[in-house]
Amino acid sequence: MSTLSVSVLQQPIIWMDGEANLRHFAEKIAQAPTSDLIVLPEMFTTGFAMQAATNSLSERRVIDWLLEQATLHQAAVCGSAAIALENAAVNRFYFVTPEGDIHYYDKRHLFRMANEHHYYQSGDSRQIITWREWRILPQICYDLRFPVFSRNSGNDYDLILYVASWPAARAHHWQALLLARAIENQSWVIGCNRVGSDDNGLSYRGDSQIISPQGEVIVNGAAEQAVILSAKIDLQCVTAYRHAFPAWQDADSFTLTSPIG
Repeated sequence: MSTLSVSVLQQPIIWMDGEANLRHFAEKIAQAPTSDLIVLPEMFTTGFAMQAATNSLSERRVIDWLLEQATLHQAAVCGSAAIALENAAVNRFYFVTPEGDIHYYDKRHLFRMANEHHYYQSGDSRQIITWREWRILPQICYDLRFPVFSRNSGNDYDLILYVASWPAARAHHWQALLLARAIENQSWVIGCNRVGSDDNGLSYRGDSQIISPQGEVIVNGAAEQAVILSAKIDLQCVTAYRHAFPAWQDADSFTLTSPIG
């Protein structure tokens, strides 16, 4: 499937009320255009809360809801949620398909300025999801600042998905880094950020974007407004551009000085 119809849900999140957020996002998904892929923000069940480590919905509840939405709308649905595991908590990105497949990635770079690393366990690996001919790299918020981790090594993915709770105070960083990740990796980039405010006193202005491999912003969320962004993205655009402008062939090799984990 060379094209994907995408809907990005730039929405407010109700603080620490999982069931209310599931109802809200179910309503918004139902209002979205017919899509192949639906993208929700970071910690869409709670907001970016450290308390969510012990007060989150169960993983089973989150997965069941995602499967329900994916089946009902015949679309892959993705976003991150705070999940309490037996011995730790994680900020976990789920990608659930209408075929019933469940993929996940645990946030690698935890936002120390909010002490996220004291409440959540860091992921130990990068994941690439293959779905409908697309190779997809899931990333979460603060991961955006670390280009080596998201490096397109040997053309191993076609699309990066960033889900975020990125505060308005650093909105320029969000926009600039999304654009950089698309250009340097010659990849489609989708950034889904929330809007509204939270109980930590932070405000979020959205600025969700869908960006082509050439660095063209296809759609851009209106600042501080709850919107559903929609666009069609084409896999052939990636292949053709990498062939016509093969900068990736001159990329440097990077070796981590210590193993991940």
